[in-house]
Amino acid sequence: MGEPLKIVEGRALTAQQKKDLLNRLARVEGQLRGVQKLIALADAPSDCDAVAQQMAAARKALDRSFVQLLTASIVTHTGNAGDVEDAKAAAARLAAMFDKFA
Repeated sequence: MGEPLKIVEGRALTAQQKKDLLNRLARVEGQLRGVQKLIALADAPSDCDAVAQQMAAARKALDRSFVQLLTASIVTHTGNAGDVEDAKAAAARLAAMFDKFA
C-alpha cells in the first residue's frame, strides 16, 4: 500500500469526517480484495455462494459509506452556512446530490 493520503482542510468535510470515511473505504477495499481472492480460488459450485455473499457485504458497506458522506455533508455544509438562505441553498444542493446518486 502507498503513502497515506494527505487530508486537506476545507469546507467540504471536517478532517475527522474525512478520516472516518477513508477508514471505512479502506475496510471496503479489504473486502473487495477478499472477494477477488475468493473468485480466484473458487472451485466448487457452492463457492459462488460465498462470493455472492461477500459481494453483497461489500456493496452494503459501500452504501453505508455513501450515507456517511451525505450525513457528514449535511452537518458540515449547513453548519458552515452564514445565514438561513445559505443553509437552504446547501440543503438544496445536498438534496440534489442525494437524488442524483442514491
